[in-house]
Amino acid sequence: MRRALLRTALVSIACLAGFAASAANGRLVHPLDRAENRTFAMYGNLPGCDDPAVLSEVTNRFNSRESTFWGPLQAVSYDRIGQIGFRSWGDDFIPRRFCSGRVLLNDGKFRRVDYSVRENLGLFGLTWNVNWCVNGLDRQRTHAPDCKMARP
Repeated sequence: MRRALLRTALVSIACLAGFAASAANGRLVHPLDRAENRTFAMYGNLPGCDDPAVLSEVTNRFNSRESTFWGPLQAVSYDRIGQIGFRSWGDDFIPRRFCSGRVLLNDGKFRRVDYSVRENLGLFGLTWNVNWCVNGLDRQRTHAPDCKMARP
């Protein structure tokens, strides 16, 4: 009876220790399951949040969408750009760099913009891609509520 209780106690402690370790760094990922070890490896080599190519991609896609569907709003400039997460979902997911900042629109208002730079999701999976949301202008509620789904 004592041996069974001791074994149960030891298993419980081991489980709690494993849970604490996984809670401390997100979750445990087996080294063979990392994105770097896939057939088409992904290393997380992504441009920075304030990279001109990334910001021009957001600007071009925002301006195109607005002029085609909604009206005269255009992105003019950005400020307070910063990274809010990198590979936040774990090492076995597609590497993403999450960013946030403010965009000045041609109506004179600043709005928060949240975007992620994602590896191998561009044209034919050869390059990076950007997924973005401007707070208050997510008219189709793709990233609702308030662009929360565009953040980590």
